[in-house]
Amino acid sequence: MSKPETDSVVATRREGDVLVVTIDNPPVNALGVAVRRGLKDAIGQAGADAAVKAVLIVGVGKAFIAGADIREFGKPPQPPSLPEVCNLIEACAKPVVAAIHGPALGGGLEVAMASHYRLALPAARLGLPEVTLGLLPGAGGTQRAPRLMGVKAAAELMLSGKPLSAKAAQAAGLVDKLAEGDDPTQAGLAYARELLEWQTPVRRARELDVADKAAALAELDVLQADTVKKSRGLFSPLKIVECVRNAVELPFDEGLARERALFLQCVDSPQRAGLIHAFFAERETAKVPESKAAKPRAIETVAVIGGGTMGAGIAVCALDAGLPVIMVERDAESIARGRVNVEKVYDGLIARGRMTAEAKAAVMARYAGSTSYDDIAGTDLVIEAVFEDAGVKRAVFSELDRVCKPGAVLATNTSYLDIDAIAAATSRPQDVIGLHFFSPANIMKLLEIVVPAKVSADVVATAFELAKKLKKTPVRAGVCDGFIGNRILAVYRQAADYIMEDGASPYEIDQAVRDFGFAMGPYQVVDLAGGDIGWATRKRRAATRDPEARYVEISDRLCERGWFGQKTRRGYYLYPEGARAGQPDPEVLAIVDAERAKKGIAPRKFTQDEIIRRYMAAMINEGANVVHEGVALRPLDVDVVFLSGYGFPRHRGGPMKYADMTGLDKVLADIREFAKEDALFWKPSPLVERLVAEGGNFDSLNKGA
Repeated sequence: MSKPETDSVVATRREGDVLVVTIDNPPVNALGVAVRRGLKDAIGQAGADAAVKAVLIVGVGKAFIAGADIREFGKPPQPPSLPEVCNLIEACAKPVVAAIHGPALGGGLEVAMASHYRLALPAARLGLPEVTLGLLPGAGGTQRAPRLMGVKAAAELMLSGKPLSAKAAQAAGLVDKLAEGDDPTQAGLAYARELLEWQTPVRRARELDVADKAAALAELDVLQADTVKKSRGLFSPLKIVECVRNAVELPFDEGLARERALFLQCVDSPQRAGLIHAFFAERETAKVPESKAAKPRAIETVAVIGGGTMGAGIAVCALDAGLPVIMVERDAESIARGRVNVEKVYDGLIARGRMTAEAKAAVMARYAGSTSYDDIAGTDLVIEAVFEDAGVKRAVFSELDRVCKPGAVLATNTSYLDIDAIAAATSRPQDVIGLHFFSPANIMKLLEIVVPAKVSADVVATAFELAKKLKKTPVRAGVCDGFIGNRILAVYRQAADYIMEDGASPYEIDQAVRDFGFAMGPYQVVDLAGGDIGWATRKRRAATRDPEARYVEISDRLCERGWFGQKTRRGYYLYPEGARAGQPDPEVLAIVDAERAKKGIAPRKFTQDEIIRRYMAAMINEGANVVHEGVALRPLDVDVVFLSGYGFPRHRGGPMKYADMTGLDKVLADIREFAKEDALFWKPSPLVERLVAEGGNFDSLNKGA
């Protein structure tokens, strides 16, 4: 065995006639410039050393190579480029083996595909997730993957952004061999020696042909049509399809050149800027003052008060994180119903082949139900998820104050209510916090962590640590009606209602919002959530509503008829038996016309652009108010709330990033123009006015936070 030679992050050593190239760039062996240089030098070393007969590339730690180095994002590229490195690996005259354990993602998988043979250990995950950042694989991935695994499988791998397991990758042809154990070096050496023993020649992906080109192109036509429907204006997915088509129709080097050109187009796209912002913003939200100031409390047991849809979803989150859960309900019948709601989630996973009955039984062994608060006396964390009524919630917290041990964290899942008032029902407001889950709680990523006035810093730190355990995206919010998301939602829903009453149909508004990139329009969302939810909130706020403020009663008219949306098969849309997709309802349009006539409003036409400018201006303006008042720490926190909880199109980066990309001065000009119609509603945020006057933008506040 020869002495290792090291370039700090890439070391080489000879094991007999195999040159072992080890990447050690913690934490995930990202492909920074030092790794690229090290790989280039190692391949050069292998070519120059006659004693080397094969090359083995392995990663240290828990990853092979988990992708690009995010520290290089937005900086001028430094040589060698990844395409150059991959081409050198592929051109090597000696067999190159990639031994993959853990993630081989993005450029990491492109390095593996440029190698001549791929071995995967059980924990390997292979994927090309560039689409999630508005990019496409730019180092030969779009040309090599179709040649290795077939056109349809390769395109779907890139379009989904989701990784394959080791077994799935082998079945697809992306991996040549599976190995047991957890030592990639030993498994890789055994495979390299086996290849040498059998005198297996170098096999380059570039030299492979795509099988049955006519059939491959027909598959691509279908996939392209499907991608047009699903991508909702996204730039990179269709460019990926174009690259894969080039892999079928063009010689390898021409396809490679086209891939590079399209990759650079993606880099220059505003969508990439939005997606990169989203990527970093989601990593910033956990950086809050309390987490720096205090250590989290230990959470080993959880109780959930309430077994409805939300309570059951929260219970599933905790169970999935490995925590034992006690659910408290008022009677045996409610406890039974709560258990059914929890089991329904796991039964669904079993039906889809994503869980075994044995695994479900093991999870449910950590679940218990009770009708007595005394049974949760020793619990570390209690999450209340009862009906959205301040009196009911205060009564629950009074009972929790009586039974829970000192130091237990007491959390409420309220969507709107005053958590300071809820905390005041206890003798320990320092232990009370808001954990606003979004429905369905076991699926939605967003968790608003609402910080009341008297809560201890270590309780806030505990909530953020819990979010990490539950695999949620946490955002810190201050106490106000609706916190960050629902407070802003109330305002842009008002803007939509004004547009509707002034002349656009709810269906035109929904279409404009979908074409902007949301999965659903505001009136589809009302029908999905249940019109009665918003109706209850409007009635609660009626006493404090400004009598001078414009109030649109159309939603109230629907609710008075019992039309609450999907659950009643009728809301803004009609839902025939079994249908999830709604159909426009002429009777709703008649109600809209009647309300306009009652107020003497002559309807006018709105273009999609006019609808979106008003909808987004209302969202941005209230988002700015939320930041200005300190309810959100930074504009990026508002962005993450809307990306993770409200279906905001990810490629637009969130409402505040969208404002920056559009031009904050243009948004302010729109608000001032709309204010000529309704100065009370369209009142510019002091923060927007200040930033425009200073020539600043929201992103400058993210950097300064």
